[in-house]
Amino acid sequence: MTDIFNKCRNFHIVKQLIASGIYPYFKELESEQAPEITIKGKKFIMFGSNNYLGLANDPRMKKAAIDAVQKFGTGVAGSRFLNGNTVLHTELETKLAKFKGREAALIYATGYQMNLGVVSALVGKGDFAIVDKLNHASILDGCRLSHGELRRFKHNNPEDLEKVLKEIGPNHGKLVIVDGVFSMEGDIAPIPEISKVCRRYGARLMVDDAHATGVLGKHGHGTMEHFGLSSKDVDLVVGTCSKSFASVGGFVVGDADILHYIQHISRSMIFSASLPPASVASISKALDIITEEPQRIKRLWDNAAY
Repeated sequence: MTDIFNKCRNFHIVKQLIASGIYPYFKELESEQAPEITIKGKKFIMFGSNNYLGLANDPRMKKAAIDAVQKFGTGVAGSRFLNGNTVLHTELETKLAKFKGREAALIYATGYQMNLGVVSALVGKGDFAIVDKLNHASILDGCRLSHGELRRFKHNNPEDLEKVLKEIGPNHGKLVIVDGVFSMEGDIAPIPEISKVCRRYGARLMVDDAHATGVLGKHGHGTMEHFGLSSKDVDLVVGTCSKSFASVGGFVVGDADILHYIQHISRSMIFSASLPPASVASISKALDIITEEPQRIKRLWDNAAY
């Protein structure tokens, strides 16, 4: 008889790394996210944080979170579909849509849940999700949860994308998904060229701007601003609130009718508790700060080029 736990008990390699003192993961920080952190009483320089604009410790962010807890409590105790939707949530969505230059926005509890929910809601039986080979794991998992077919194309290669779309043909719904900035490689997707290929073959384009929001573009609006593109070029833009926004959560922006559909079909939104008030309020304050202090983006790039 096979015990499903056998794989767990035979998982020795990580234990060997821990015993050797070279296991690099799950370190316990004893300080806030800052350029210098403390682990086991020792000071280290932080090179691994996504706190791109240094907002995680901003007093205004902390105050916004505290004020939200005072008024709305520590949690919403439910899904947005029912009792977990506050005025803070809808106000943030309005602000996010304006920041990204789109009609509407939806926020999720995490960026991972957002990609799962958006992709699986849109890609159904007979449809195709076409993804860059180096896309984030959450995008791939969203494709696997959908009832559609998954196809991959070579990294940042519009010519290979065109080949894949040509093979699929015109009689299937097609959603092309790419990262705006690829987290492991650090390169930027050639969105203008990819968009042209998508339009040529009747495919919709979704760009994950998790690492571009607050970083690319003069005002930090992301990949679209970086390339000077509009909603005519990219159908959906998604992202996370755990990086430049220094909180937690995910978002999708696009046409109002598309997001209205996603809002009522996306299982990871309907069957999950929504973001707590403190997180929503801090994200909203981050948007204010990024808009009012564009010099933070310039400083980020100056530091990167140092």
